[in-house]
Amino acid sequence: MAAAVRMRTWSCSSLGVFYPWMVFFTVFFGSVNETVAAPEKGLWKIAVVNGSIPIILKKAMFKDTDVVLKVVSFSCPKKVEFKIHWFLKYHPCYNEYNNIEEMYELTALSRGESLDPKPNAAGEYIEHEHSPITCSSDLHSLPGLRKAKAEPRSVIPPAGSEVPVKSDSDWIKAEYNISSSKENVIATTWRDGPYLLVVKVIPDPKDDNWNLTVNVVMRGSHGYISITEWPLMIFYMVMCVVYILYALLWFVWAACYWKDLLRIQFWIAGVIFLGMVEKAVFCAEYENTNVAGSASPGLLIFAELLSALKRTLARLLVIIVSLGYGIIKPRLGTVMHRVVGLGILYFAFASIEGVLRITGGRDNGPALITAIVLAVFDSCAIWFISFHLAQTIKTLKLRRNPVKLSLYRHFTNTLIFAVIASVIFMAWSAKKLHLADCQSDWIEVWVEDAFWRFLFSFVLLVIMFLWRPSTNNQRYAFTPLIDDSEDEEIEEFIASSNIADGIKLRSTKSETNGTAKPPETNPDEDLKWVEDNIPSSLTDVALPVLLDSDEEIMTTKYEMSKLE
Repeated sequence: MAAAVRMRTWSCSSLGVFYPWMVFFTVFFGSVNETVAAPEKGLWKIAVVNGSIPIILKKAMFKDTDVVLKVVSFSCPKKVEFKIHWFLKYHPCYNEYNNIEEMYELTALSRGESLDPKPNAAGEYIEHEHSPITCSSDLHSLPGLRKAKAEPRSVIPPAGSEVPVKSDSDWIKAEYNISSSKENVIATTWRDGPYLLVVKVIPDPKDDNWNLTVNVVMRGSHGYISITEWPLMIFYMVMCVVYILYALLWFVWAACYWKDLLRIQFWIAGVIFLGMVEKAVFCAEYENTNVAGSASPGLLIFAELLSALKRTLARLLVIIVSLGYGIIKPRLGTVMHRVVGLGILYFAFASIEGVLRITGGRDNGPALITAIVLAVFDSCAIWFISFHLAQTIKTLKLRRNPVKLSLYRHFTNTLIFAVIASVIFMAWSAKKLHLADCQSDWIEVWVEDAFWRFLFSFVLLVIMFLWRPSTNNQRYAFTPLIDDSEDEEIEEFIASSNIADGIKLRSTKSETNGTAKPPETNPDEDLKWVEDNIPSSLTDVALPVLLDSDEEIMTTKYEMSKLE
């Protein structure tokens, strides 16, 4: 008995320290896309009025991508002449022009007449000023723009070369003939990488009221999609195929052993199905952006809601695995209400955060507040999972169940590998992408989004193999004869006490020294005591409601007397 008590109080202090870190990264495996904004557009429709700030656009493009600038509609009550002046710059640092709108307003005095918010930043640029365009109420259309002949110039010229004059009229105003180039194609990119386009409309006179609607198109041989998101679209296509294979494999396993399926295996099937649909929706979102130039708002919102549901179910799967649901517990009891409540709240806030981020931008206040609330929920889930996962492994060790303990040890090893991989990747990502003053490795930006989704898919694959349907399925299932739960023990105790209520124990007299005096053996007295105190059947005590009442007995006797 003392040994059993010592076993129940045994604990491992290292598990309590290590499991929170393991579960921290595991919880975030399904929460990647809250950091992913909408795909970069390739088609813009912009209204320009008198006094508007210049059009400022940035996009990472392939080489030989055509930049189209076209005035699709206009309103000029009086005769007005427009000069369209634009500036296209390649910059090797991907993060050079973050928050470009704020930067442009703050650098109004330092840049002077230049359209470049950072005139001294490294890169190559083309600057062009088109011939004046006359607009009046009599015109039905405006003439198309021609392509600039200017060759790209370096902001910082190589050592020993002559510094070009930025006010060179031939370089700024030279254009191709309309027959030798496509109409409204103003420039073509000369290398792969991020670009900045600034377009300024200069009216003459400046006081008249007018408005223009301008279309800006950036389309290359791969479509409208940017060069940094092209690999991500291919990744979503591959992951969609991977999840389809996951679903087929799980369906075959479940069909072969459908009689022995465990409850947790239905949860795994749900996560696989939602992951497959989520990847298909994201793939369709990027493909639609590549074909149409911009993503559909309805498709973006649906993708965010579906992703929030998948992330919620992924968290619940890790929680119920850590609780030992179906392995050491047949049901979760009152804990189930807390788990479901946490899932509902997380799904609600994740949906709100995703919709606000898509509709209002990344840095808006409401989206930031909901992101903080999600971080609080994640913290609660981290504590909950780490505590119960340690308790589950401790329980399996106390019960000396090697089969189930081996199952959870393999799962623990998978989490350890995931933690090591995630720490290494976060160190690389911080050095290359977040803490670098110049993100020169812009081609690797897509890896930050893809890595966490791939890592979660790997953990899901391990869970599938560990909890796969098989002929030995019931070896991992909860067995009442071996894994008696506390609820069942309490029920058995209550039932046994109810049965013993009708049994009276014979009292014995004690001597003055405290020792019991052995009773005299008298068979007649013993038989009489048994008849008076012990019921003839246990059903007289355990099932008293089945016995007839006095009123029923009198009614029965009365009916029998009538028959006689």
